[in-house]
Amino acid sequence: MSRTPLAEKLRRLIEANGPMTVAQYMAHCLTDPEHGYYVTRDPLGRSGDFITAPEVSQMFGEILGGWLIHVWDLCGAPSPVSLVELGPGRGTLMADILRVASRVPKFGVAAHVRLVEASPVLKARQADALKDSSFPLSWHASLDEIPPGPMLLVANEFFDALPIRQYQRIAGEWRERVVSLDAAGELAFGIGPGRLANGPVASEGATLEVSEPAEALVDQIAERIATDGGAALIIDYGNQRTAGDPTLQAVRGHRYTDPLAAPGEADLTAHVDFGALARRAIAEGAAVHGPMPQGEFLLALGLLDRAGRLGSDADEATRDQLRAAVERLAEPYQMGDLFKMLAITQVGIAPPPFSAALGDKQPRPICAA
Repeated sequence: MSRTPLAEKLRRLIEANGPMTVAQYMAHCLTDPEHGYYVTRDPLGRSGDFITAPEVSQMFGEILGGWLIHVWDLCGAPSPVSLVELGPGRGTLMADILRVASRVPKFGVAAHVRLVEASPVLKARQADALKDSSFPLSWHASLDEIPPGPMLLVANEFFDALPIRQYQRIAGEWRERVVSLDAAGELAFGIGPGRLANGPVASEGATLEVSEPAEALVDQIAERIATDGGAALIIDYGNQRTAGDPTLQAVRGHRYTDPLAAPGEADLTAHVDFGALARRAIAEGAAVHGPMPQGEFLLALGLLDRAGRLGSDADEATRDQLRAAVERLAEPYQMGDLFKMLAITQVGIAPPPFSAALGDKQPRPICAA
């Protein structure tokens, strides 16, 4: 195990206060003000620990930009409207969205871009990426700071980093997993005193993961959309699970590693329970569409057409890069099936391509040329 500064801090906390929940451990690892993973570094790109879809190709953000503009129009083109991104990374996705949005003059008048970001390192990257934008920009610590009114929100690989609690099925009960210290004083998983009373029926040894922050956040998003209007698009890896194998994972240097091995120096994530998010959003009075596999979403909205346009006057090396990007984003064995799209809208909106997935006519591409 790595003796990182945060590992030593966690050992002292456990020695003083006893074992901590998996959610508490994740929160410390990712957001500790001194040693937290997202507080101290830019984790993205080939020099970081992982690459997100916006870093693969501009086509991803351009298609999302076209979708957001189209849905804004379906909502009656409200003005003003907040264009919100949760966890904007380096600002790459928002820059690509705004490239499309800037071609719609009435949206340029209506929209205020609002970035919800906690990392000072990434805020600086976002400011640089968006320095030439004609849209008004502001940064916010949380969704609570976004002014009332219609909202278009996008969250790409944000929910997977929200802390989870883990419960294991033992002797017919759901017992909470914790992070403690083993006989050698190293961080180790164990079973704590906590129990979950109303969990699903599952086989012995199964793991149930519950993200209270994710559920609270989607409650807030859905209530806001149901009340003030607009839409949200959540993109992440996950499923509609109830219980099964644990999905908590750590990534460091583009490789999976032990979640306890290097606290504060590896990214910790867990698969998003889209079923739970959908149920919470519906309960708040919003409409829910999906989840839909990322590849199906992008192909339905013109990924191949966009790649063809970008490559029409390009050299062969650029065309090869575009083909590789399409495969990375849309092929089932890459990001195409693992990542899902979940849309939350005001009632009465049928955003493409979700309507097509229910049997409607296949939509035409909505990404600007």
